[in-house]
Amino acid sequence: MITIAPNSKRKQQILTGVVHAYIESGQPVSSRAISQRNPESLSPASIRNAMAELEEEGFLYQPHTSAGRVPTAAGYRFFAQAVSAEAKLDPEDQEWIRSELAAATTPGEVAERAGHVLASMSRGLGIIVSPSLAKSVLEHIRFMLLPDGRVVTVLVSAGGVARDKILRPARAFTQEDLDRTAEYLNREYAGRTLATIRADLLARLAGDQERYDQLVRNALELCDPRLLGENEAAEVHVEGAAQIAAAPDFADQAQLRELLAAIEEREKLVALLSSCIDEPEAVHVQIGIEGISAGGGQLTLISAPYAWLDQAQGSIGVLGPMRMHYERAITAVAYVARLFSEAPGRS
Repeated sequence: MITIAPNSKRKQQILTGVVHAYIESGQPVSSRAISQRNPESLSPASIRNAMAELEEEGFLYQPHTSAGRVPTAAGYRFFAQAVSAEAKLDPEDQEWIRSELAAATTPGEVAERAGHVLASMSRGLGIIVSPSLAKSVLEHIRFMLLPDGRVVTVLVSAGGVARDKILRPARAFTQEDLDRTAEYLNREYAGRTLATIRADLLARLAGDQERYDQLVRNALELCDPRLLGENEAAEVHVEGAAQIAAAPDFADQAQLRELLAAIEEREKLVALLSSCIDEPEAVHVQIGIEGISAGGGQLTLISAPYAWLDQAQGSIGVLGPMRMHYERAITAVAYVARLFSEAPGRS
């Protein structure tokens, strides 16, 4: 996350104090309140001057005359960057998260519990985006011939998640053909995604036709994305919508209704969280989500990808109001992503 910081250490400390106080209280923060937090530091007058400068620089704003200051999006960005560098998840929270995920017995229940954990650790939604078939790391493939010539394909992805597909290939296969092809794919490509499997098959076919021609052609046909539905939508688990509805940050009922309707459009959530997979940071913080709804400009998204065998799989995140407990949310997202990367689909 790249952001602009105030131009002095003193103002950075004051801005951090204002954001922290506002997150706790939800009320505009006065210079006296900051002075009372740090009685041995600056006088209220010096703090007031620094807060005025921070307002001119776009980090704070004053809701009305004689009121205290409230962080802007830029102020929150600086604060999130500052706390993310030093924040650590409490050992008790770590143990609670592990125990919650350990109690799950299916991949779907793991995702549901992870979403609940993230929602509980923040003021917003906990979102888990499981990978689409194209990005799933495959552990095992099996083909079974049906009497009418169709082929049942069983794809077992990382974490033991099985997906069945019934294909109608362009030409007839025997069960022996299918067994040989499955053996070849399992031997050569376990631990890789369908996308990388197809790319390598095409390269092998072009480079060594005499040896691999028929076997690779069979594998390419049976791994055809049009037949397997490779581009099917990713699965999305969302927990904590009631917290969003009850948040005082969304007093505008029209904006709240639009936001809740946007949450139901899972494609928007997939697009938001999928974008973090290509980010260099382990945890990505986005302040202001303009594209999701009219109220999206007041939202924060904290997200992280999870991987398996060094390949990006899915993503997890917290979506909530800017006035969020960033330390807990950032460290919780990072920790859950780490657990998913250690054993995706399991706790």
